[in-house]
Amino acid sequence: MDLAELQVFLTVAKEGSFSRAAERLYRTQPAVSLAIRKLEDSLGQPLFVRGARPVRLTDAGAVLREYAERLINLRDEVKKGLTELEGLNRGELSLGVNESSIHALLPALAKFRELHPGIQVRVHRMFSRDIPHEVLNYRLDLGAISFVPRDPQLQATEILKDELTLVVPPKHTLAKKRDVDVSELASETFIAHIVESPFRRRVIELFARHRAALNMPIEMPTIESIKRFVQMGMGVAIVPRMCVQWEIEHGWMKEVKIRQLNIPRHVYLVTRRGARLPHAATELVRILRGE
Repeated sequence: MDLAELQVFLTVAKEGSFSRAAERLYRTQPAVSLAIRKLEDSLGQPLFVRGARPVRLTDAGAVLREYAERLINLRDEVKKGLTELEGLNRGELSLGVNESSIHALLPALAKFRELHPGIQVRVHRMFSRDIPHEVLNYRLDLGAISFVPRDPQLQATEILKDELTLVVPPKHTLAKKRDVDVSELASETFIAHIVESPFRRRVIELFARHRAALNMPIEMPTIESIKRFVQMGMGVAIVPRMCVQWEIEHGWMKEVKIRQLNIPRHVYLVTRRGARLPHAATELVRILRGE
């Protein structure tokens, strides 16, 4: 199986057209068709539904696409590894994070940039559930998530212990208290994250278990927008502490402990088990362990 043929196959699949794929690859359409035909002959199965507009993959084509992407990414990984033999003067580091996990990595990333300014750092925001698959398929060097993935081909190393906490505006009546009972929050306006998560469900269950009202008339798409609304005095919020530590330390928000709230969060660094990490990724792991 030729990697060049696989590249042609992936381009046709992505473009949904033999002619557009030919333009993208700077080749003639007959040359693209011939490459696909040779690939189909070697596999013994059709990869595209002939006559369909746009071009559609057969079941065999769908299976091949996943493996082909992995092979192409592996090829790119080889090129990246060879480049990195020159040292950490240049290269690339690819990370996958959800919205909250990036806060756990920021101090280490800042130190990494100071030490290795020539490395291109790319941080991809995505859903936590998708990160292990992207690491496994070599689309990411590392991932940061709040759970241990089940796939035995991956390993997870804890890099941070965190917890959910209540934050209020500095002039809020609760700002003078160090802790409160969950029953004292029935009259508060909570600014919630609109994205469903196990931690959101556990907070809702906590209030229900103590028969305390949880008033959430405002749901925001990001933690940053939640923080800004709290600072504007529009309500209070329960968020990961690592996401508001900077604001708490500077007095822009006040942290108030809820006596019944004990929901720890762990951030794990996900890597491919037994695989050689690129030098840049290895260096970031070293810094994280030191942090």
